[in-house]
Amino acid sequence: MVRAPAVPTKAWGRPDTAEEATHMSDATTTDLYEVTMVMSYLREDMTAPATFSLFARDLPDERGFLVAAGLEPALDYLSGLHIGPEDVEAFATALHRPPEDLRHLLGLRFTGDVRAVPEGRIVLAGEPLLEVTAPLPQAQLVETFVLNQLNHQTAAASKAARCVIAAAGHPVVDFSLRRTHGPQAGFAAARAGAMVGFAGTSNVAAATELGIPAVGTMAHSYIEAFADEEEAFRAFARAHPGPVAFLVDTYDTEEGVRTAARVLKELGPRVSEGGSGIRLDSGDLGALAARARALLDDAGLPRVGIIASGGLDEYAIEDLVRSGAPVDTYAVGTRVGVSADAPYLDTAYKLVEYDGRPVMKLSSAKATAPGRKQVFRGPEGADVIGLADEQPPDGATPLLETVMRNGRRTGRRTTLEECRERFTTDLDALPPQARRIREPVAPRATVSGPLSTLTARVRHHIEEQVAAA
Repeated sequence: MVRAPAVPTKAWGRPDTAEEATHMSDATTTDLYEVTMVMSYLREDMTAPATFSLFARDLPDERGFLVAAGLEPALDYLSGLHIGPEDVEAFATALHRPPEDLRHLLGLRFTGDVRAVPEGRIVLAGEPLLEVTAPLPQAQLVETFVLNQLNHQTAAASKAARCVIAAAGHPVVDFSLRRTHGPQAGFAAARAGAMVGFAGTSNVAAATELGIPAVGTMAHSYIEAFADEEEAFRAFARAHPGPVAFLVDTYDTEEGVRTAARVLKELGPRVSEGGSGIRLDSGDLGALAARARALLDDAGLPRVGIIASGGLDEYAIEDLVRSGAPVDTYAVGTRVGVSADAPYLDTAYKLVEYDGRPVMKLSSAKATAPGRKQVFRGPEGADVIGLADEQPPDGATPLLETVMRNGRRTGRRTTLEECRERFTTDLDALPPQARRIREPVAPRATVSGPLSTLTARVRHHIEEQVAAA
């Protein structure tokens, strides 16, 4: 597989200057109802502190856990948010109102606090991934963008994590860019994969900006452009002196392996023993890998690896690993990049406190718990959802950390290495049944006594008000 050296530049979305941060902000990337609510809040002078909690109500089917992701771009957005004249004009046009009616919005910035679960940590249903505390108009306006980032990227990271588990120590690489829902989604998928341990990505932009290995082979069109496979392989080797990976299933797979073996042997040990390989992209990958391994070994090429691709996800990878297929590297694309079996999460961003008053929603099947919260993880991996000001249970660690105060980050940007370390540590502590690829059993967090008491009290108060109305 051809590997391009990764050249880390600035981290994803990080502004170099305050001016750049302002230009990066896209205040109009929001739902219209956020704007209409904010206009009313400002008109009514409802600017007291509000806390919103973002969480997944339930896990998708076939998920035993989620991996928190998307926080870094969300913080970039919050730190750069600024409503300028052009944004007011856009809002006014959307609302068919004169810009003067929206004058209260001009100059709005995010000046609040954010507490969040660091990226790479494992989270469960009902646990807040993030809580925003800010003047009500600000906390409301950012809902759409923050939900968008955490929803998509947590889904992608969770899918990628399952591929890493299924691969049982074999490298997994990201080939998803061409099938993701836009280049930003492709970038996020590459980052999510790297966060949970992918070995590389075909996405050059992501590899360069994030400092992760860029990997790639060739397409069938490349083979078809030459008179035959052997000519194609030799031409590719002349352009890329090594290591190389030859795609062998354009015509007849076994013959393609033989041809690749012949060319690799002629290129000598520097290439054939330096990380080169063949790629299988279709057919019965298990059987073809076994036959290819035998042919390569017979040719004296035991160190030439086999890369499998073509519609793979964690289910297919698990089947190949369990069958003993001699695949060295798994390249995943479409199904992982779009998290095909669970392309979204049932996430919500709900008001839990306003002006010191805990609030909750009582709707059937969508009730929320009031108050600012914390998640406490015990030594055995048992989670308790409690109030933010509670003392942790014995031996428990709080998951949510203060990552933004007064609209500014409280510390340096997290690295992908740190995310991987968090993920690995949390995964090791997760019950085996939650790590299963098929029919996993997700742990359920319990609710602390103080949170249960507050919930009952607020519910009773609301029910009394409704009855009296």
